[in-house]
Amino acid sequence: MRSFTPDFTAELTELFRWRRDVRRFQKTPIPDALVTECLDLLRHAPSVGLSAPWRLVNVHSDAARAAAIANFEAANAQALSGYSGEQAERYAGLKLSGMQDAPVHLAVFCDDATVKGSGLGAGTMPQMRAYSVVGAIMYLWLGARARGLGLGWVSILDPEQLCADLDVPEDWALVGYLCMGWPEIETETPELIRAGWETEAPKPEVLLR
Repeated sequence: MRSFTPDFTAELTELFRWRRDVRRFQKTPIPDALVTECLDLLRHAPSVGLSAPWRLVNVHSDAARAAAIANFEAANAQALSGYSGEQAERYAGLKLSGMQDAPVHLAVFCDDATVKGSGLGAGTMPQMRAYSVVGAIMYLWLGARARGLGLGWVSILDPEQLCADLDVPEDWALVGYLCMGWPEIETETPELIRAGWETEAPKPEVLLR
């Protein structure tokens, strides 16, 4: 079994700590070769039955990006209406998307109709395909961060509208809309903690049976 040095393990732990959801980006373009290098990491991501069900759309055109941003703005306004008082004021002050500035937008889907993997492992838990896509996104996220890039996951969206706007196959389900670019600021503290919206995540609880 391949082993790693204590120094490497410490660096990997640092990478985990510095993997932040980035929403403040520089507008500096990312070289195409660097984007490709990050995306190539998905080949090593785990997936149920080796089905590799992730499908990516590079949201590049002005029209496609404008539709995605309009989608976010409408969904964000609806989300704001669900809060009131001081919490609504705090929500309105949060920066919840880097879509305006990020040079790269990636919409990531799960293809539930894929024949790759022959259904192994997905018969009893078909949601494992979507979980596999989430795992692949984390590979991309950590790989991008290790190369100095930031990545932000936008979840305040209408998935059906986005699928229609991007004209993807019916069997594709949206899992994540990602913004990638050079971070405007470097910090290991999550944005929502800095903004006072939430506190640090608790330690995981493990039940013994």
